[in-house]
Amino acid sequence: MNTLIAANVEDYRLLAKRRLPKFLFEYIDGGSFSETTLRNNCADLQTIGLRQRVLRDISNINTETELFGQHLKLPIILGPVGIAGLNARRGEVLAAQAAQEKGVPFCLSTVSACSIEEVRSQTQEPLWFQLYMIKDRGFLNAMLDRAVEAGTKTLMFTVDMPVPSSRYRDIRSGLSGGSMLRRQSARIMQSLMSPRWAWDVGICGRPHSLGNVAHVLGKGAGIDEFWSWMSKNFDASVTWKTLEQIREKWKGDLIIKGILDPEDALEAKKLGADGLIVSNHGGRQLDGALSSIRALPPIADAVQGDIKILLDSGIRTGLDIVRAIALGADAVVIGRAWVYGLAAQKKQGVSNVLDILGNELRVAMALAGCPSLKDITPEILVK
Repeated sequence: MNTLIAANVEDYRLLAKRRLPKFLFEYIDGGSFSETTLRNNCADLQTIGLRQRVLRDISNINTETELFGQHLKLPIILGPVGIAGLNARRGEVLAAQAAQEKGVPFCLSTVSACSIEEVRSQTQEPLWFQLYMIKDRGFLNAMLDRAVEAGTKTLMFTVDMPVPSSRYRDIRSGLSGGSMLRRQSARIMQSLMSPRWAWDVGICGRPHSLGNVAHVLGKGAGIDEFWSWMSKNFDASVTWKTLEQIREKWKGDLIIKGILDPEDALEAKKLGADGLIVSNHGGRQLDGALSSIRALPPIADAVQGDIKILLDSGIRTGLDIVRAIALGADAVVIGRAWVYGLAAQKKQGVSNVLDILGNELRVAMALAGCPSLKDITPEILVK
Protein backbone atom coordinates (compact mmCIF):
# COMPACT_ATOMS: atom_id res chain seq x y z
CA MET A 1 0.00 0.00 0.00
CA ASN A 2 1.39 3.40 -0.98
CA THR A 3 2.00 5.82 1.87
CA LEU A 4 -0.39 8.73 1.67
CA ILE A 5 0.99 12.07 2.84
CA ALA A 6 -2.02 13.86 4.24
CA ALA A 7 -2.45 17.38 2.87
CA ASN A 8 -6.08 18.04 3.81
CA VAL A 9 -8.95 16.66 5.85
CA GLU A 10 -10.09 14.36 3.04
CA ASP A 11 -6.66 12.71 3.06
CA TYR A 12 -7.08 12.05 6.78
CA ARG A 13 -10.46 10.50 6.03
CA LEU A 14 -8.77 8.05 3.65
CA LEU A 15 -6.08 7.24 6.22
CA ALA A 16 -8.75 6.64 8.87
CA LYS A 17 -10.62 4.31 6.53
CA ARG A 18 -7.46 2.25 5.99
CA ARG A 19 -6.73 1.91 9.70
CA LEU A 20 -10.12 1.40 11.35
CA PRO A 21 -12.33 -1.68 11.36
CA LYS A 22 -15.28 -1.19 9.05
CA PHE A 23 -17.93 -0.94 11.79
CA LEU A 24 -16.12 1.96 13.44
CA PHE A 25 -15.31 3.86 10.26
CA GLU A 26 -18.87 3.56 8.98
CA TYR A 27 -20.19 4.82 12.31
CA ILE A 28 -18.05 7.96 12.04
CA ASP A 29 -18.46 8.51 8.33
CA GLY A 30 -22.11 7.65 7.76
CA GLY A 31 -25.45 9.42 7.93
CA SER A 32 -29.11 8.50 8.08
CA PHE A 33 -31.34 6.92 5.45
CA SER A 34 -30.03 7.73 1.93
CA GLU A 35 -27.55 10.30 3.33
CA THR A 36 -28.88 13.19 1.24
CA THR A 37 -28.40 15.73 4.02
CA LEU A 38 -24.96 14.31 4.79
CA ARG A 39 -23.86 14.98 1.21
CA ASN A 40 -25.54 18.39 1.03
CA ASN A 41 -23.75 19.60 4.15
CA CYS A 42 -20.48 19.59 2.22
CA ALA A 43 -21.83 20.22 -1.28
CA ASP A 44 -23.82 23.33 -0.36
CA LEU A 45 -20.77 24.91 1.23
CA GLN A 46 -18.90 24.51 -2.05
CA THR A 47 -21.52 26.52 -3.94
CA ILE A 48 -20.77 29.66 -1.91
CA GLY A 49 -18.30 31.80 -3.83
CA LEU A 50 -15.79 34.15 -2.23
CA ARG A 51 -14.74 37.50 -3.68
CA GLN A 52 -11.00 37.78 -4.15
CA ARG A 53 -9.71 41.26 -3.28
CA VAL A 54 -6.27 42.70 -3.94
CA LEU A 55 -3.93 45.43 -2.72
CA ARG A 56 -5.09 45.35 0.87
CA ASP A 57 -2.80 45.14 3.86
CA ILE A 58 -3.02 41.47 4.84
CA SER A 59 0.44 41.30 6.41
CA ASN A 60 -0.98 40.47 9.84
CA ILE A 61 -3.78 37.91 9.63
CA ASN A 62 -5.49 37.43 13.00
CA THR A 63 -7.66 34.33 13.50
CA GLU A 64 -8.19 34.81 17.23
CA THR A 65 -11.56 35.40 18.87
CA GLU A 66 -13.37 35.47 22.22
CA LEU A 67 -16.19 33.05 22.91
CA PHE A 68 -18.05 32.55 26.21
CA GLY A 69 -15.27 34.30 28.08
CA GLN A 70 -12.60 32.09 26.52
CA HIS A 71 -9.79 33.18 24.21
CA LEU A 72 -9.56 31.04 21.06
CA LYS A 73 -6.61 31.02 18.68
CA LEU A 74 -8.92 29.73 15.95
CA PRO A 75 -12.72 30.02 15.61
CA ILE A 76 -13.00 26.24 15.97
CA ILE A 77 -14.40 23.93 18.63
CA LEU A 78 -13.71 20.20 18.64
CA GLY A 79 -17.26 18.94 18.89
CA PRO A 80 -18.68 15.95 20.75
CA VAL A 81 -18.50 12.59 18.95
CA GLY A 82 -19.88 9.41 20.48
CA ILE A 83 -17.33 6.68 21.35
CA ALA A 84 -14.62 8.76 19.65
CA GLY A 85 -12.14 7.35 22.14
CA LEU A 86 -12.27 4.00 20.36
CA ASN A 87 -10.56 5.45 17.31
CA ALA A 88 -7.21 5.52 19.13
CA ARG A 89 -6.10 4.40 22.56
CA ARG A 90 -7.64 6.82 25.13
CA GLY A 91 -8.72 8.85 22.13
CA GLU A 92 -10.70 11.60 23.81
CA VAL A 93 -7.79 12.31 26.14
CA LEU A 94 -5.47 12.72 23.14
CA ALA A 95 -7.92 14.97 21.29
CA ALA A 96 -8.49 17.17 24.33
CA GLN A 97 -4.74 17.57 24.79
CA ALA A 98 -4.26 18.46 21.13
CA ALA A 99 -7.07 21.03 21.30
CA GLN A 100 -5.60 22.60 24.40
CA GLU A 101 -2.17 22.91 22.80
CA LYS A 102 -3.71 24.60 19.76
CA GLY A 103 -5.76 27.01 21.84
CA VAL A 104 -9.26 25.78 20.98
CA PRO A 105 -11.99 24.17 23.14
CA PHE A 106 -12.74 20.46 23.27
CA CYS A 107 -16.27 19.28 24.00
CA LEU A 108 -16.70 15.79 25.46
CA SER A 109 -19.73 13.71 24.51
CA THR A 110 -22.09 12.16 27.05
CA VAL A 111 -21.44 8.88 25.25
CA SER A 112 -17.66 9.12 25.14
CA ALA A 113 -15.35 6.15 25.57
CA CYS A 114 -13.30 8.01 28.21
CA SER A 115 -15.05 9.51 31.22
CA ILE A 116 -15.10 13.22 31.95
CA GLU A 117 -12.96 12.57 35.04
CA GLU A 118 -10.29 10.74 33.03
CA VAL A 119 -10.09 13.40 30.33
CA ARG A 120 -10.04 16.24 32.84
CA SER A 121 -7.25 14.60 34.85
CA GLN A 122 -5.06 14.56 31.74
CA THR A 123 -5.62 18.18 30.69
CA GLN A 124 -4.71 21.56 32.14
CA GLU A 125 -7.97 23.39 31.50
CA PRO A 126 -11.67 22.50 31.90
CA LEU A 127 -13.58 20.86 29.05
CA TRP A 128 -16.84 21.77 27.45
CA PHE A 129 -19.42 19.03 27.97
CA GLN A 130 -22.30 17.79 25.80
CA LEU A 131 -25.45 16.30 27.26
CA TYR A 132 -28.66 14.73 25.95
CA MET A 133 -32.01 14.86 27.70
CA ILE A 134 -31.95 11.39 29.26
CA LYS A 135 -35.08 9.69 30.62
CA ASP A 136 -33.11 8.67 33.67
CA ARG A 137 -33.20 12.06 35.35
CA GLY A 138 -31.06 10.78 38.19
CA PHE A 139 -28.27 10.03 35.72
CA LEU A 140 -28.79 13.37 33.99
CA ASN A 141 -28.59 15.39 37.20
CA ALA A 142 -25.60 13.38 38.40
CA MET A 143 -23.89 14.04 35.06
CA LEU A 144 -24.44 17.76 35.46
CA ASP A 145 -22.90 17.56 38.92
CA ARG A 146 -19.92 15.63 37.54
CA ALA A 147 -19.41 18.32 34.89
CA VAL A 148 -19.39 21.00 37.60
CA GLU A 149 -16.91 18.94 39.63
CA ALA A 150 -14.66 18.74 36.56
CA GLY A 151 -14.68 22.53 36.29
CA THR A 152 -16.82 22.67 33.15
CA LYS A 153 -18.23 26.13 32.47
CA THR A 154 -19.82 25.53 29.06
CA LEU A 155 -22.60 22.99 28.53
CA MET A 156 -23.64 21.94 25.02
CA PHE A 157 -27.16 20.53 25.21
CA THR A 158 -28.20 18.44 22.19
CA VAL A 159 -31.91 18.67 21.33
CA ASP A 160 -32.20 17.11 17.86
CA MET A 161 -32.16 13.46 18.96
CA PRO A 162 -35.46 12.68 20.71
CA VAL A 163 -35.29 9.35 18.87
CA PRO A 164 -32.34 7.74 17.08
CA SER A 165 -32.59 7.75 13.30
CA SER A 166 -32.05 4.87 10.86
CA ARG A 167 -28.41 4.55 9.91
CA TYR A 168 -28.13 1.80 7.36
CA ARG A 169 -24.33 1.70 7.28
CA ASP A 170 -24.31 0.73 10.96
CA ILE A 171 -26.69 -2.16 10.28
CA ARG A 172 -24.65 -3.43 7.33
CA SER A 173 -21.36 -3.19 9.23
CA GLY A 174 -22.59 -5.10 12.27
CA LEU A 175 -22.58 -2.22 14.72
CA SER A 176 -26.35 -2.37 15.15
CA GLY A 177 -29.34 -4.41 14.00
CA GLY A 178 -29.63 -8.16 13.56
CA SER A 179 -28.72 -10.70 16.21
CA MET A 180 -26.05 -10.11 18.82
CA LEU A 181 -24.12 -13.12 17.49
CA ARG A 182 -24.06 -11.66 13.99
CA ARG A 183 -22.96 -8.25 15.24
CA GLN A 184 -20.21 -9.59 17.47
CA SER A 185 -18.91 -11.96 14.77
CA ALA A 186 -18.78 -9.13 12.23
CA ARG A 187 -16.93 -6.82 14.60
CA ILE A 188 -14.39 -9.49 15.54
CA MET A 189 -13.64 -10.32 11.90
CA GLN A 190 -13.31 -6.66 10.98
CA SER A 191 -11.00 -6.03 13.93
CA LEU A 192 -8.74 -8.89 12.86
CA MET A 193 -8.49 -7.24 9.44
CA SER A 194 -7.30 -4.03 11.12
CA PRO A 195 -4.33 -5.31 13.16
CA ARG A 196 -2.81 -1.92 14.02
CA TRP A 197 -6.09 -0.71 15.47
CA ALA A 198 -6.71 -4.06 17.20
CA TRP A 199 -3.31 -3.87 18.93
CA ASP A 200 -3.47 -0.18 19.84
CA VAL A 201 -7.09 -0.03 21.03
CA GLY A 202 -8.28 -3.61 21.40
CA ILE A 203 -5.27 -4.93 23.32
CA CYS A 204 -3.23 -2.01 24.67
CA GLY A 205 -6.31 0.13 25.29
CA ARG A 206 -7.57 -2.11 28.08
CA PRO A 207 -9.36 -1.93 30.41
CA HIS A 208 -12.27 -0.98 28.19
CA SER A 209 -15.22 0.87 29.66
CA LEU A 210 -17.92 3.13 28.31
CA GLY A 211 -16.88 6.35 29.91
CA ASN A 212 -19.62 8.38 31.53
CA VAL A 213 -22.25 5.63 31.46
CA ALA A 214 -20.06 2.75 32.63
CA HIS A 215 -21.43 2.78 36.17
CA VAL A 216 -25.06 2.48 35.04
CA LEU A 217 -24.33 -0.31 32.55
CA GLY A 218 -22.55 -2.53 35.05
CA LYS A 219 -19.31 -4.44 34.98
CA GLY A 220 -18.35 -6.14 31.74
CA ALA A 221 -20.85 -4.23 29.58
CA GLY A 222 -19.89 -3.76 25.94
CA ILE A 223 -21.07 -1.87 22.88
CA ASP A 224 -24.29 -3.88 22.58
CA GLU A 225 -25.35 -3.06 26.16
CA PHE A 226 -24.33 0.53 25.53
CA TRP A 227 -26.60 0.91 22.47
CA SER A 228 -29.44 -0.80 24.29
CA TRP A 229 -29.20 1.60 27.23
CA MET A 230 -29.01 4.63 24.95
CA SER A 231 -31.99 3.58 22.82
CA LYS A 232 -34.10 3.14 25.95
CA ASN A 233 -33.05 6.48 27.44
CA PHE A 234 -33.65 8.95 24.63
CA ASP A 235 -36.53 11.10 25.85
CA ALA A 236 -39.13 11.80 23.16
CA SER A 237 -41.28 13.79 25.60
CA VAL A 238 -38.80 16.63 26.08
CA THR A 239 -40.05 20.18 25.35
CA TRP A 240 -38.77 23.72 25.75
CA LYS A 241 -40.49 23.69 29.12
CA THR A 242 -38.33 20.74 30.15
CA LEU A 243 -35.23 22.62 29.10
CA GLU A 244 -36.10 25.44 31.48
CA GLN A 245 -35.14 23.08 34.31
CA ILE A 246 -31.68 22.62 32.78
CA ARG A 247 -31.28 26.37 32.39
CA GLU A 248 -32.21 26.89 36.04
CA LYS A 249 -29.82 24.18 37.27
CA TRP A 250 -26.86 24.99 35.03
CA LYS A 251 -25.14 28.19 36.13
CA GLY A 252 -22.54 28.29 33.38
CA ASP A 253 -22.88 29.04 29.67
CA LEU A 254 -25.59 27.00 27.94
CA ILE A 255 -25.46 26.23 24.21
CA ILE A 256 -28.42 24.58 22.47
CA LYS A 257 -27.20 22.20 19.76
CA GLY A 258 -29.38 21.08 16.87
CA ILE A 259 -31.20 24.23 15.68
CA LEU A 260 -32.27 24.43 12.01
CA ASP A 261 -35.37 26.65 12.16
CA PRO A 262 -35.53 30.39 12.99
CA GLU A 263 -38.52 29.85 15.28
CA ASP A 264 -36.53 27.33 17.32
CA ALA A 265 -33.64 29.79 17.42
CA LEU A 266 -35.96 32.37 18.96
CA GLU A 267 -37.11 29.78 21.50
CA ALA A 268 -33.48 29.19 22.47
CA LYS A 269 -33.01 32.92 22.88
CA LYS A 270 -36.19 33.15 24.98
CA LEU A 271 -34.97 30.28 27.15
CA GLY A 272 -31.92 32.31 28.08
CA ALA A 273 -29.39 30.22 26.19
CA ASP A 274 -26.01 31.85 25.71
CA GLY A 275 -25.53 30.30 22.30
CA LEU A 276 -26.93 27.88 19.75
CA ILE A 277 -25.47 25.53 17.19
CA VAL A 278 -26.96 25.42 13.72
CA SER A 279 -26.70 21.69 13.16
CA ASN A 280 -28.44 18.72 11.56
CA HIS A 281 -26.37 16.27 13.63
CA GLY A 282 -23.95 15.82 10.75
CA GLY A 283 -26.71 14.43 8.52
CA ARG A 284 -27.33 11.64 11.00
CA GLN A 285 -30.94 12.42 11.97
CA LEU A 286 -33.63 13.76 9.60
CA ASP A 287 -32.50 12.99 6.07
CA GLY A 288 -33.79 15.67 3.73
CA ALA A 289 -33.38 18.39 6.36
CA LEU A 290 -31.64 21.59 5.29
CA SER A 291 -27.88 21.60 5.20
CA SER A 292 -26.55 23.61 8.11
CA ILE A 293 -25.07 26.32 5.91
CA ARG A 294 -28.43 26.92 4.19
CA ALA A 295 -30.20 27.06 7.54
CA LEU A 296 -27.72 29.58 8.95
CA PRO A 297 -28.65 32.94 7.33
CA PRO A 298 -32.33 33.07 8.41
CA ILE A 299 -31.35 31.99 11.93
CA ALA A 300 -28.72 34.74 12.11
CA ASP A 301 -31.35 37.24 10.92
CA ALA A 302 -33.79 36.03 13.57
CA VAL A 303 -31.56 36.31 16.64
CA GLN A 304 -29.89 39.58 15.54
CA GLY A 305 -26.65 38.90 17.37
CA ASP A 306 -28.32 38.56 20.77
CA ILE A 307 -26.79 35.12 21.34
CA LYS A 308 -23.72 33.44 19.90
CA ILE A 309 -24.17 31.28 16.80
CA LEU A 310 -21.98 28.28 16.04
CA LEU A 311 -22.30 25.98 13.04
CA ASP A 312 -21.43 22.34 12.53
CA SER A 313 -22.03 19.69 9.86
CA GLY A 314 -19.93 19.76 6.70
CA ILE A 315 -16.90 21.84 7.72
CA ARG A 316 -13.90 20.30 5.98
CA THR A 317 -11.72 23.27 5.00
CA GLY A 318 -10.64 26.68 6.18
CA LEU A 319 -12.63 28.14 3.29
CA ASP A 320 -15.75 26.55 4.80
CA ILE A 321 -15.01 28.40 8.05
CA VAL A 322 -14.85 31.71 6.18
CA ARG A 323 -18.15 30.93 4.45
CA ALA A 324 -19.85 30.11 7.74
CA ILE A 325 -18.61 33.27 9.47
CA ALA A 326 -19.60 35.43 6.49
CA LEU A 327 -23.15 34.08 6.74
CA GLY A 328 -23.51 34.77 10.44
CA ALA A 329 -21.61 32.21 12.53
CA ASP A 330 -19.25 33.28 15.31
CA ALA A 331 -17.29 30.02 15.10
CA VAL A 332 -17.60 26.47 13.80
CA VAL A 333 -17.75 23.07 15.47
CA ILE A 334 -15.94 20.17 13.80
CA GLY A 335 -16.62 16.49 14.43
CA ARG A 336 -15.66 14.07 11.69
CA ALA A 337 -12.62 16.14 10.72
CA TRP A 338 -10.84 15.77 14.05
CA VAL A 339 -11.87 12.13 14.45
CA TYR A 340 -10.37 11.30 11.04
CA GLY A 341 -7.11 12.82 12.27
CA LEU A 342 -7.30 10.91 15.56
CA ALA A 343 -7.95 7.59 13.83
CA ALA A 344 -5.14 8.11 11.35
CA GLN A 345 -2.33 9.51 13.52
CA LYS A 346 -3.60 9.75 17.10
CA LYS A 347 -2.89 13.05 18.89
CA GLN A 348 -0.59 14.25 16.13
CA GLY A 349 -3.36 13.71 13.60
CA VAL A 350 -5.75 15.94 15.55
CA SER A 351 -3.05 18.62 15.80
CA ASN A 352 -2.34 18.34 12.08
CA VAL A 353 -6.01 18.71 11.18
CA LEU A 354 -6.21 21.89 13.25
CA ASP A 355 -3.03 23.18 11.60
CA ILE A 356 -4.44 22.43 8.14
CA LEU A 357 -7.73 24.20 8.87
CA GLY A 358 -5.90 27.13 10.44
CA ASN A 359 -3.56 27.53 7.47
CA GLU A 360 -6.42 27.26 4.99
CA LEU A 361 -8.38 29.82 7.00
CA ARG A 362 -5.48 32.30 6.98
CA VAL A 363 -4.95 31.92 3.22
CA ALA A 364 -8.66 32.37 2.50
CA MET A 365 -8.81 35.46 4.73
CA ALA A 366 -5.75 36.97 3.06
CA LEU A 367 -7.01 36.44 -0.50
CA ALA A 368 -10.45 37.78 0.42
CA GLY A 369 -8.84 40.86 1.95
CA CYS A 370 -9.85 40.11 5.55
CA PRO A 371 -7.05 40.66 8.09
CA SER A 372 -9.28 39.68 11.04
CA LEU A 373 -12.40 37.62 11.69
CA LYS A 374 -14.52 40.76 12.14
CA ASP A 375 -13.70 41.67 8.53
CA ILE A 376 -15.42 38.47 7.32
CA THR A 377 -18.85 39.82 6.42
CA PRO A 378 -21.50 38.99 3.79
CA GLU A 379 -19.81 41.53 1.51
CA ILE A 380 -16.98 39.07 0.80
CA LEU A 381 -19.39 36.58 -0.79
CA VAL A 382 -20.17 36.41 -4.49
CA LYS A 383 -23.77 37.51 -4.85
